[in-house]
Amino acid sequence: MKILLVEDDVRLAEALAEAIGDQRYTVDVVTDGEAGWQQVTGVDYDLILLDVMLPKLDGIALCQRLRSHGYDLPILLITARDTSTDKVRGLDAGADDYVVKPIDLAELLARIRALLRRGPSIPAILIWGDLRLEPSTYEVTYAGQPLHLTPKEYSLLETFIRNGRRVLSRRVLLEQVWDDRDFPEEETVKAHIKSLRQKLKAVGAPNDLIETVHSVGYRLKQVPESGPSI
Repeated sequence: MKILLVEDDVRLAEALAEAIGDQRYTVDVVTDGEAGWQQVTGVDYDLILLDVMLPKLDGIALCQRLRSHGYDLPILLITARDTSTDKVRGLDAGADDYVVKPIDLAELLARIRALLRRGPSIPAILIWGDLRLEPSTYEVTYAGQPLHLTPKEYSLLETFIRNGRRVLSRRVLLEQVWDDRDFPEEETVKAHIKSLRQKLKAVGAPNDLIETVHSVGYRLKQVPESGPSI
């Protein structure tokens, strides 16, 4: 899952990005509203964490712009003012929820999880043949056998399941799984997929469960089921 954090307080942004990243979300950070708009128009995000007080374009205005252009992803506002007027302005602009500074990290993470669960395309359990992934607990099994994956391996596998038979290039996988703070070379994707394949093979999965589509990218092997399910 990929989250955009728009926050001009650099120290706060770094702390929030680290805390959210520890929950195995991928986090991109920008520091003004116009940069936030550019990010959303160029990258697919699952949620936006948006400060109200921002340079160039404030959070309320950015929220209104996103909604007026048809973006329906969850928006969670950060406000320094705990007043009814600010809450109403944010919700009327199209925000889904809000948190108030100073931020309680446990509450913030709970609100993020709640918003991500609302969408109909976010099932509680992802299944692809004998492969089963539970986003709420980060548990992965194949035919009942547990897989012990690194955070990046887990995120890669989740991205594959959510995209079904869609072919994903290395560049797309980098954008979905890695954030702007540690954006590596494309060969890193190849190395992680090799490791992921080895772990899948060790629990009985076919060698080509993750298929290579020559000169294009990767996708999951077709299974009798139509794709991800609950």
